[in-house]
Amino acid sequence: MSIKVGDRVPDGTLGEFIETATDTCAVGPNNFQVSDMVKGKKIALFALPGAFTPTCSAKHLPGYIELYDQLMSKGIDEIWCVSVNDPFVMGAWGRDCQVNGRVRMLADGSANWTRAMGLDQDLSARGMGVRSKRYSALIEDGVVTQLNLEQGGGFEVSDAGTLLKQIG
Repeated sequence: MSIKVGDRVPDGTLGEFIETATDTCAVGPNNFQVSDMVKGKKIALFALPGAFTPTCSAKHLPGYIELYDQLMSKGIDEIWCVSVNDPFVMGAWGRDCQVNGRVRMLADGSANWTRAMGLDQDLSARGMGVRSKRYSALIEDGVVTQLNLEQGGGFEVSDAGTLLKQIG
């Protein structure tokens, strides 16, 4: 069963490769609890099948980087990119795409959170294993207020521009 508008996102653990140490995070992969990450925040989330893949690298991630300032001006606290990859890959992809802290590159390496969201897909026939469906969502204090799920391999509704128009 897929998550829907009005549902609370499930708790889980997502990994993030931290480039610069802080008082609370060491350099390297760090795990974060989703329930803590969403508290009191308005999050523009987009998820995709894999880092460094053609549509994801050429269109999906760059669109959110390009519209970062406009999204923030609408009250967004954070932009999340979630993929079924490990934190090292997500960190490298973020560096390659020059994310520079504008998007949190979050890893769901075993697809546990993606499965809990009901937004997983089996791409084993294409050699990719279990991956995330392509979607975007607006999460407000842990509740899904917008959900844009792509059909098949499409890239029609989960882009940054569509989500930007939906933010009140």
